[in-house]
Amino acid sequence: MSPFVRRLPALALLGLLATAPVSPGSVTVRHPKGSLVMVGGGPRPASLMRRFVELAGGPGRARIAVVPMASSEPVASGAAFEHELDSLGADAFVFLVDRAQASTPEFVRRLDSVTGVWFGGGDQARLTAAIAGTASLEAIRVRYRDGAVIGGTSAGAAIMSDSMLTGDQTPPGDTTGYYGDEYPTIERHRVEVAAGLGFLPMAIVDQHFIRRERHNRLLSAVLERPRLIGVGIDERTAIEVGPDGRWRVLGESGVAVYDARRARIPALAGSVLGATDVRVHLLPPGGRYDPASGRASIPAR
Repeated sequence: MSPFVRRLPALALLGLLATAPVSPGSVTVRHPKGSLVMVGGGPRPASLMRRFVELAGGPGRARIAVVPMASSEPVASGAAFEHELDSLGADAFVFLVDRAQASTPEFVRRLDSVTGVWFGGGDQARLTAAIAGTASLEAIRVRYRDGAVIGGTSAGAAIMSDSMLTGDQTPPGDTTGYYGDEYPTIERHRVEVAAGLGFLPMAIVDQHFIRRERHNRLLSAVLERPRLIGVGIDERTAIEVGPDGRWRVLGESGVAVYDARRARIPALAGSVLGATDVRVHLLPPGGRYDPASGRASIPAR
């Protein structure tokens, strides 16, 4: 991650990440009128994207802004998503801005009429560096509160939550090395978490979850921040969050939910983590979860 991204105030750790457990029913969240569709990455089944377009108003009515700044090749990435959404009957356009442009009235006005916003994949830190704290992000939040659907895949899903896994596994000054896409430990102070864009409150999202065996990463993050529900979304899979705040699993694989809000997490020496009574759910397509009550259900076959 670049030094510029590390210095952004918007990526400071959130004050709400206190380590004291909290009862699931004690959190009250104001729900917007819009929905979220978070895809765990990989190939996207057509059914997922059709559902996103449907929530945006359906073919002939959906007007969708594609936000591709997470990608290392945002022009090509944005054009590909625009074509995909147009092929499903939406009127899509690429909203490619740098940080300075993201707060200019000229660009912000382009978001006035959108019924959906799609965040592409890549590096979530690039995306938050471009729009966190800008007028464009506030305009997207207003559209979401008024009923627009917000979707994204991979990094575009990771940025949805209050707190965001950056992908870095070692803090500054650590000399043990970065493991790439391997997560060999469950430890304190190993996984870097920064502020996300805040569409999904009181949660932290991981992606490519089952495919890339990211259990250790998400569990480490949740045990350090037990107020947050960990949601690991696999490839070809999504969660849809409705205006009532409840989650539904879409797609072809599964979603893991880690709920440590009622867990006992003792203060152990060093970086060692331990916990009892962590609730774990593995939800297949059609599975549902209510973060307010902590209840999950799986449809009968």
